Amino acid sequence: MRSSRYYIGLLIAISLLTSCAKHPVFIDRGSYIAQVVPDNPGQDNRVKFLVMHYTAIDDEGSLKTLTSGNVSSHYLIPTKPKLVDNKPVVYYLVNEDKRAWHAGLSQWGNSAGLNDGSIGIEIVNYGYEDRGELREWFPYTSEQISTIAVMMKDIIQRYGIEPQNVVGHSDIAPQRKVDPGPLFPWDELAKRGIGAWPDEETVAFYLAGRETSEPVDIANFQTLLAKYGYQISISGVLDPETQKVVSAFQMHFRASDIKGIPDAQSEAILMALIDKYRTKWIQPVM
Repeated sequence: MRSSRYYIGLLIAISLLTSCAKHPVFIDRGSYIAQVVPDNPGQDNRVKFLVMHYTAIDDEGSLKTLTSGNVSSHYLIPTKPKLVDNKPVVYYLVNEDKRAWHAGLSQWGNSAGLNDGSIGIEIVNYGYEDRGELREWFPYTSEQISTIAVMMKDIIQRYGIEPQNVVGHSDIAPQRKVDPGPLFPWDELAKRGIGAWPDEETVAFYLAGRETSEPVDIANFQTLLAKYGYQISISGVLDPETQKVVSAFQMHFRASDIKGIPDAQSEAILMALIDKYRTKWIQPVM
């Protein structure tokens, strides 16, 4: 007589070979059998955020650093990705279902410690070089930009990541980080449907004829930053901490001037973004 194990194995085989809903799906995990309950609404994707970085070192050093065990990311984009069948090859360093150590102390909206719910992409880029009072930023290669676009679009679509949750390291840790920097092509990516970007007409509406460099109320600007997702205290003071947050915002959405001074253009952009992507108040961390 055949054992019950035989029949369980037969059911598993049937479930794998057919797509009919009437056949249950079983997974044999050695010491027990799990019957799959499909389409349970009480679940969603772990991944909510996509975080972009630059490495600040060369290709060899980037790969070594990201595989040493102290810091990691899910992907690394080299300076000039090789092509296989005309497709760029990137380094896949950490499985997407595992946590990589790329975000560190971080917050976006009400979510803290973004390593737990994000995918991190590192890009080989030297970042910047300070020359006296001037800071020179290093550009990304055309090969990197085309690779970035297809990768980001793929990850966003697979996990259903919302546009406002496609961020830079500087957005989620503005007191510590400035990557991926003002030369990261957020505007170009937005034209391909990647990430958040304000509508020009709405920006013009909120600018309301003001000069772009016109000063604005600091407390209100801090409140708007917090509503969009940035971690900031509502103090009404343009202190160094606030300037870093404002600069991070400007690097993402107004890279022509990133001095961290709140002005009418930045305020109009911020209000347009809130109109487009935020419908609820995000309580700032005080």
